[in-house]
Amino acid sequence: MEADKKFLEFVVKALVDNPNDVKIDRKVDEMGVLISLSVNSADMGKIIGRSGNTAKAIRTLLRVIGMKNNARVNLKINEPEGGRPVSSNEGSQTVDQAMEDLKGI
Repeated sequence: MEADKKFLEFVVKALVDNPNDVKIDRKVDEMGVLISLSVNSADMGKIIGRSGNTAKAIRTLLRVIGMKNNARVNLKINEPEGGRPVSSNEGSQTVDQAMEDLKGI
């Protein structure tokens, strides 16, 4: 097992309530290393963290490990099965529509 994958597994399993559901896939290509992480849907918040801070910290540490081994390491966190569905027009609001919505608050 590679150092980056082993490190990620250790950190993630320490953070989640369902460590047996943690799945890590590691692929290497000309762009570098891509590590895909899947966790139980109940644990997504623990991995992402408030404002994404936990995920950012994990990505930063993985990049440091990658630099030590002369590799570019990226982390992809997979959306769990049954995750929050995204409606087709969510995020496609115009600025004017968003401002109108804010006025109602």
